[in-house]
Amino acid sequence: MLRVADDECAGGHAPRTMGGADESPGVSGRTPLASQVAGNHYAKLAIQPVEYILRNHIGYVEGCVIKYVTRWKDKGGVEDLKKARHFLDILIHHQER
Repeated sequence: MLRVADDECAGGHAPRTMGGADESPGVSGRTPLASQVAGNHYAKLAIQPVEYILRNHIGYVEGCVIKYVTRWKDKGGVEDLKKARHFLDILIHHQER
């Protein structure tokens, strides 16, 4: 099970939990994303956004949309939906060029 960084997609990412079979444990014996650093809004999910994004080779902008739409009810509310819309607008603009 994976947990994703909670920072803005455009900002820095602090590791969260990720227990995929293809991860190697670090020096401490834990995977790099063995714990969610801030909050627990991904803990109840059957699949973490980052797991879905990585396993399906989804790009950065699309991944941000997935992340914000997944967490909006438990973390940022309507503000997260606006962030998702912003990244959709970026994607649409890029595709229409």
